[in-house]
Amino acid sequence: MNIRDIDFSSELHFQASRSGGAGGQNVNKVSTKVELGFDVAGSQILRDDQKMLITSKLQSRINKEGFLKLVSQTERSQLGNKQIVIQQFFDLLEKALKPEKKRYKTKPSKASKRKRIEGKKKLSEKKANRRGEGW
Repeated sequence: MNIRDIDFSSELHFQASRSGGAGGQNVNKVSTKVELGFDVAGSQILRDDQKMLITSKLQSRINKEGFLKLVSQTERSQLGNKQIVIQQFFDLLEKALKPEKKRYKTKPSKASKRKRIEGKKKLSEKKANRRGEGW
C-alpha cells in the first residue's frame, strides 16, 4: 500500500502567513508562506505501529503537543507553497515508514587480508631500517 494513495486531507491543518525576507510589495501584502500541521498521535488514519515509527524517526520534527510541522515559503504563490509542503509531508512519511534493511555481517576477503598484512610488513621494514643497527 502506497502512503500517497491515502487521503490525509481531513487531518492536515494549513496556516498561511506572510513570508519573511526580501521580496518587495508581494511579500508585504500577500500571505504566501504555508505551514502544515499534522497531529501524529491523534491521527485516525494511521495504525498504532505506524504512529510509533513516525514519532521515533521524526522526533526532532515533532513538537511537544505531538504535531508534525512543515513550512514552505520558497514560492511566490500560496498554492505553490502548499503543494511543496504536501510533497514534503508525503516524502517524510514514506521515509519514516520504510522498513530498515537488515545488516548482514561480512568477513574480510582474502585479498583485503593479504593487502593489510603486506602494508604492515612494509611499515615494519621501514621502521627496522630507521634503527640503524650496526653503525
